[in-house]
Amino acid sequence: MRNLRNFRNFKSRCRQSALVLFAVLVAPLHGAFAQAPASVPAQDTPPAPTQTQPDQAPVVAPSAASVPASSVVQPTPEQLGDSLYAQKRYQAAIEAYKKISEPSADAWNKMGIAYQMMYNLDEASRCYERSLKLNPKSARVLNNLASVYDAQKELPNAERLYHRALRIEPKSPMILRNLGTNLIAQHKYKKGREEYQAALALDPNVFGESSSPRVDNPASVQERGAMNYFMAQSCIRAGQNDRAIEYLRMALNEGYTNPKKIEADNEFAVLRGNPVFEQLLASQSTPKQAGKL
Repeated sequence: MRNLRNFRNFKSRCRQSALVLFAVLVAPLHGAFAQAPASVPAQDTPPAPTQTQPDQAPVVAPSAASVPASSVVQPTPEQLGDSLYAQKRYQAAIEAYKKISEPSADAWNKMGIAYQMMYNLDEASRCYERSLKLNPKSARVLNNLASVYDAQKELPNAERLYHRALRIEPKSPMILRNLGTNLIAQHKYKKGREEYQAALALDPNVFGESSSPRVDNPASVQERGAMNYFMAQSCIRAGQNDRAIEYLRMALNEGYTNPKKIEADNEFAVLRGNPVFEQLLASQSTPKQAGKL
């Protein structure tokens, strides 16, 4: 009996061991034979953006619908006119300025400049005069009105206004320059040259480009030649030799002077030996009739 019982216990233990061994062998295979998960369909929404540093966070402009209508600031007619003028849309700027209910002296001046840029001198003059009624001591507006008189060949009236403007603002390079050109157009060469020199002493770039109204080109070729010749002299005195040579080139082309007279003018002695200057004189193979100095 004892032997039979022992045999049964031994058989039972063998069965349990076999079950354990089977479980150990089969467990790793379960992962190999397990069904793969179904593929996930693509999402419609984009992935989350890459995080940025706090000081580099993008600024998102609010949509138009989210901005209250009361917070939108509309430009004034004068501001709109200034913007259009900056874009060189002069007629549109004038129409904007006209919508100002009570134009200031400054607004009338801006409108006058816009008209002058369009070569409408009569309207420009009218606007400048309206501006001066509100502010008679504006040197800038006096200069602008004088430049209109110059363009209309009312030279003595223009000269009077330039002097009036200089009494208010005696160190204005632009007014001095315009007065110099006006005097040269009246054949007052010495006085014109003195005004040029005074202008250059205040601003070495006064002969450069500017958007302000000014007098640039007297009507006759002779006057333009004289203007460029005296500009060249003034540039020499200001130490602007390269610019002086360019003005001499224009004076030569306009027939105001010739190489012989330039060489005899001690004002240009500093240019002797300058290759560009020497080439300029040599290129004038046919001397032109010089104007009186």
